[in-house]
Amino acid sequence: MSRLPERLRALCRAAALLCAALSALPAGAEPLIQPLAGAGSTAAAPVYRIWATEYAKDHGEPLAYDAVGSGAGMARIEAGSVDFGASDVIASKADLAKHDLVMFPTVITGVVPIVNVAHLGPNRLHLSGDVLARIFLGEITQWNAPEIRALNPGLALPAEPIVLVVRADGSGTTYHFADYLGRQSAAWKQRYPAATKLAWPATAQAVAGSGGVSKTVRATEGAIGYIDYNYVLDDGLAGVALRNADGQFVSASAEGFREAALHSSWYATGDFASELNDMPGPKSWPITMGTYIAVPRVANRASQVERALRFVTWGYLHGDLLARQAKFVPLPDKVQASAYNEMARVLDPSGKSLGAAALADLMKAR
Repeated sequence: MSRLPERLRALCRAAALLCAALSALPAGAEPLIQPLAGAGSTAAAPVYRIWATEYAKDHGEPLAYDAVGSGAGMARIEAGSVDFGASDVIASKADLAKHDLVMFPTVITGVVPIVNVAHLGPNRLHLSGDVLARIFLGEITQWNAPEIRALNPGLALPAEPIVLVVRADGSGTTYHFADYLGRQSAAWKQRYPAATKLAWPATAQAVAGSGGVSKTVRATEGAIGYIDYNYVLDDGLAGVALRNADGQFVSASAEGFREAALHSSWYATGDFASELNDMPGPKSWPITMGTYIAVPRVANRASQVERALRFVTWGYLHGDLLARQAKFVPLPDKVQASAYNEMARVLDPSGKSLGAAALADLMKAR
């Protein structure tokens, strides 16, 4: 059954303040010449591409999305070289004010530790957050270490060295992975902040992008890395089962991301600025994250930014099934309502709400 009526009710509540702006919108739209340009998160790239394919069928508007990582995506929107930046980390209020940006979430996903260990298939290896932190700190260096064997009784673990595979580029995936480990290990938190780039041990293999992590782990016996969930499924990677806040060993899944969101302030209040890591719930996946889009608060290239907002709004209204096909979790309705409120703050240089214009265009097309 479609969720559209419920979504429309949330949308109408969020858009009530825009009525005056909507009444002044023109009847037609100018022909589109150049593609909508976005850049950033490699984690979110699959959902933006599947949305773009279907959106183009309805509206004839192409999207050129460059999956360069969250850090590079934010750098490009701050420089004004793209229509939207995409990041798996929401910027601080101070940074948003400094660069005069508005930011809102699109979907929910998760980060998964992956391994290439002989005879260990997906989710066979069980790890706790503390042991995972000690592995990435370089303190546990062998697969048959006592700490790993204690979590995996009866599992044959090889006497092989552990090879760390990490992200070299600025990555929201790294940020959420580091944030989670900081919640599990005092030693990790003392050494590493939650940041998009970290000073990894010299023995780690640092590679660019989620694709680079996938390729390197698959090619390296004894490797362990961390990656976005959709790559685990698409590339046939062996994920790790993690012990969650309820003490249960769980495998990464869309259901686990959804349960983490349901136990968070995202679901309770619509506040999307908080972390989704280490949420309670027997099925909650411990490393869950939202992914975000950033646009200028006052857009000099107003028509392009309006198109970006129209694309995201279309995804909210029509893209739930597509998001699930791409292995992502749609936003809770309260979060979508909060996102519409943020879009309403995006203006052209004359003060017209581009969020209102984007919404009006889609409502007229229904």
